[in-house]
Amino acid sequence: MTRCLNCGSERDADVCDYCGLNSAAAEFSLRKKLLNRTAIFLVGAILFVAATGMYAALDSDEMLIFGGILFFAALALAIVVERRAVRHAETEALKRVYYGLIPVPWILGALLMANGALDASAPHIEETRVVSKFSMRGPVPSRRLIVRSWREGHWVERLPVTFADFDRFNRGDAIEVKVKDGLTDIPWVESVSHP
Repeated sequence: MTRCLNCGSERDADVCDYCGLNSAAAEFSLRKKLLNRTAIFLVGAILFVAATGMYAALDSDEMLIFGGILFFAALALAIVVERRAVRHAETEALKRVYYGLIPVPWILGALLMANGALDASAPHIEETRVVSKFSMRGPVPSRRLIVRSWREGHWVERLPVTFADFDRFNRGDAIEVKVKDGLTDIPWVESVSHP
């Protein structure tokens, strides 16, 4: 007994009794759905990356690493499902796992946006000193000030800054970081300035 690639119902003949598709048509239907859902997943992943830049969380590096692992794991799973569909092998369990991963970047991006946009907490000022600077060129440039951490258990903080802020500060400068607690308790940087 195998399952239909299109609807997932059990079938014992080439034509599914539930959806009426034969194996080749069901494979085509599954591959079309995979392509469409992968496009939705990719747009969500792009929006997640954009959300990490809009309201720069203090732990945005860890969030981006998690997002990258999720991104490549989901795409690898989609490839496995598609390759199994070509061989008319069982795909139902893997397909359901993949479909469950599709909304995750959307949810994480919305969470980060709400964390910053709906945050009504009063900012608190942390005084620290610039240890180093980091700039990465490319289509999505990244500029960060690496400063001594004020949080327990952290050595440094990597603060995403604008191009103007990046040029304004030098190594060894004392700075004030305006930090907000965030709606969902994810602290984020509102601004950096000279004391």
